[in-house]
Amino acid sequence: MTTGVILLLAAAPPAQAAEPSAAGLWQKIEDGKPAAWFLVVDHDGIFEGAVARTFPLPGEDPNEICSKCTDDRKNAPLLGISFIRDMKRDGLKYENGNVLDPRDGKIYKAKMSVSADGQSLTLRGYLGISLFGKDETWSRLPDTSIAQLDPAVVAKYLPTQAAAIKPPAAAVKPPAVAVKKSSAPVIAPAAAPAR
Repeated sequence: MTTGVILLLAAAPPAQAAEPSAAGLWQKIEDGKPAAWFLVVDHDGIFEGAVARTFPLPGEDPNEICSKCTDDRKNAPLLGISFIRDMKRDGLKYENGNVLDPRDGKIYKAKMSVSADGQSLTLRGYLGISLFGKDETWSRLPDTSIAQLDPAVVAKYLPTQAAAIKPPAAAVKPPAVAVKKSSAPVIAPAAAPAR
């Protein structure tokens, strides 16, 4: 009997590991240097991506806004802007979403895919059909890198983590007690008699 159970267990397919998700922090590299970090979050199966950190070049405005946007993102700061919206997951693929190009304010159809090892994410923005589009591939950053993000971005997109990493409230000092000055002269205690 025991041998039969062992054989059944041996013949059973191995448990499938969960597929990697697009949720997490990603880095875009240009010319061998970080160009931007993007945070992708899962809202009950609908994925959104935001600009989580920028690396402005000398002379570039670090507080750039999306002045050419025409929707709810009009004049929003690029840092923290939601630029990937409505991605629906199908395994390692994400489809039926859109991506904003903050340089010109245009919104394109988009899809994404995560590598089988979960370490790279490819975003494709396109007009009409996917054939007429462009890919960008980003690398996953460790979750510990979230500590390097602007607290406002973390609070907006990861409120649970933001609450967990909030600095403790400043210790409340007890009110200072005012010492009343007495008009009575201070009398020193008498010295003990010498023996």
